[in-house]
Amino acid sequence: MNTSIETRYASSPQEAKAWNTTQAREALLITPLFAEDQVKLVYSHYDRFITGGIMPVKQSVKLETVDPLKAAFFLERRELGIINTGGAGSVSVDGEIFELGFKEALYIGKGKQEVIFSSRNGAEPARFYLNSTPAHMTYPTRRITRAEADVVTLGAQETANHRTINKLLVNSVLPTCQLQMGMTELKPGNTWNTMPAHTHDRRMEVYFYFEVPQGQAVCHFWGQPQETRHIWMQNNEAVISPPWSIHSGAGTSNYTFIWGMAGENLDYGDMDHCAIPDLR
Repeated sequence: MNTSIETRYASSPQEAKAWNTTQAREALLITPLFAEDQVKLVYSHYDRFITGGIMPVKQSVKLETVDPLKAAFFLERRELGIINTGGAGSVSVDGEIFELGFKEALYIGKGKQEVIFSSRNGAEPARFYLNSTPAHMTYPTRRITRAEADVVTLGAQETANHRTINKLLVNSVLPTCQLQMGMTELKPGNTWNTMPAHTHDRRMEVYFYFEVPQGQAVCHFWGQPQETRHIWMQNNEAVISPPWSIHSGAGTSNYTFIWGMAGENLDYGDMDHCAIPDLR
């Protein structure tokens, strides 16, 4: 079996305040996410959210069940969101083939038994970024192109946060149980994402940073609004954001990130905003 899975436990704000840099990275940072012909998974006890990466190079890769699920197959009680961040590839879902180009998404509903990932060209492999959450209903499997996304442009050049938000797997585009995924692209010369910062106590979130240029980095901010911390991140790394934490970042260059959420509701605008002068 070419699958590895790691478990991360939930933590309180009081516990997190005592972490040093190494402890914070061990609790929240997810790296590495991609390895040749392997399935890399991290199971978080925040909303039972699974983050993963699959990079088929020499062969197709099947998504197998893992012991923490106690399930006959991976999607027996789960839904799955996929965004391709690499070369062209395809996903076979119970024999039906879905082609996925760069920055295209696929939603797979609960109950699908066989999911197989392939790259069109192993020299330029697909990098399938995965988010999965428990599901209580079955919704149709569907590919979402960038043209089908719910697109919003926010921010300004003057505040270094001019960005395009592509809502891909959200309820304004297609039905899901609780999983939501999208992709935010910062325009050249802009570095800040998700400002003003916010929390949403009804949902947790995972950020995946990519298209970070060689030699550059992103500083991801987390913690309660009055006691923020940071984690320096490289290309193709993800970070868990607890429901009580802000989640914002600034890069030494522009970059792209994928956000995935799960929790109590599907209202994208369900945020508790923190005024910038009030952050500490």
